[in-house]
Amino acid sequence: MRNWFTALLGLLGLVMLLFLTMPLFKMLVGNDIATLVQTLGEADVSASVILTMKVSLFSTLFALATGLPLAYLIARHEFFGRSFVETLIDIPIMIPHTAAGIALLVAFGHGSLGGFFDALGIKFIGTEAGIMIAMMFLSATFLINGAKEGFKKVDIKLEKVARTLGASPLKVFFAISIPNAKKEIVNGCLMMWGRGLGEFGAVIILVYHPMTAPVLIYDRFTSFGLSYSAPVAAVMIILSIMVFLSVRFVNNRLR
Repeated sequence: MRNWFTALLGLLGLVMLLFLTMPLFKMLVGNDIATLVQTLGEADVSASVILTMKVSLFSTLFALATGLPLAYLIARHEFFGRSFVETLIDIPIMIPHTAAGIALLVAFGHGSLGGFFDALGIKFIGTEAGIMIAMMFLSATFLINGAKEGFKKVDIKLEKVARTLGASPLKVFFAISIPNAKKEIVNGCLMMWGRGLGEFGAVIILVYHPMTAPVLIYDRFTSFGLSYSAPVAAVMIILSIMVFLSVRFVNNRLR
């Protein structure tokens, strides 16, 4: 009976794996190496890929600097409204991305907040800064929640012992808490970075030009069709998988 149950689980799992991997496999084998190299060599493609990688990295680094303290606060302290704060963190991934883009446009493109940033010389409409906030708004949840779960796994006794030995709270945070939660933090960063690479709905509302890779793929598909957009999509899939596997490998070595 147990063998039948295990076989059923394996069969159902195989169906899901095929569903997840077949489109990627078809995309990769449907484009030869020469076509992919030629596509990557096109100026607008290489520029969009570099832009996407760079801005997604910057958004991840900014969220790392501001999200880690928030994750630690939630993981280590009981305070009034903590559940509400956790809900606020999760909301961006639940709403339609185009709706998120409209919300960002209203918040940062017009009104007093937009005017405040304009006075500082920071513009979000049609700029890399706009791409960054769109990516960060819809993907920072992964980093914060990943870091939060990592901090919860750190034995609080280690932090208390360090404090009794004279370490400051800041030193404990950087020398004890973060190193012991590094696996979850790196995974959270990877999830956020990867999600940012694929962001389209919010980005296209705030910034059409300069084009990120997802916007370029959409633009080529609507203008010239599948044959012209598929190689760009394949290039992005390959680059994303390579970076993803590399970071996973490094993270596993850090265990």
